Amino acid sequence: MIRFWISIIMVILLVFQGMAMSLLPSRIVYSELLVTPHWVLCLIMLVAIFFDKDETYHSVWYGLAFGLLIDVVYTGVLGVYMVTYAITAYVTHGLQKWFHANFVASLLLAILGVALADMILYFIYSFVQVTEMAWGDYVSLRLIPTVLANALFFILLYPLLKNRVEEWSERWQSA
Repeated sequence: MIRFWISIIMVILLVFQGMAMSLLPSRIVYSELLVTPHWVLCLIMLVAIFFDKDETYHSVWYGLAFGLLIDVVYTGVLGVYMVTYAITAYVTHGLQKWFHANFVASLLLAILGVALADMILYFIYSFVQVTEMAWGDYVSLRLIPTVLANALFFILLYPLLKNRVEEWSERWQSA
């Protein structure tokens, strides 16, 4: 039942992440900046930090499943988000062992995770020639705005779900 609730929240975030651009002011949407919402990934990172234990990898499985859903719903290339989100969840799961699970460390892991995921996506899309954006343009026009926007979303998501995810983890371990 616990994993059902996490999945429901991720589906809701998946739907709203598709509508995120319509929530931004028009001067940002129609500017040169490209902001990509990674809201599902933010929740996956919360799961990696606060739900997973050393021997469990639920966040990686969520990354595979919901990355595939993002590929099916929003992209034309299957497997790109699936692999990217799974790798990012695995790296976050590994790095969280070195940090205390507090807000600052979680925010830094979220920033690192979003940056890593977006760079992996950029390299894959560059390799298959879906995008031809130069590295410097990518960093200034897409990576930095994407990381800042998703960090802001993580700051909003953290107080809403952090305690709930920890509680679900404790109930999952005791079941």
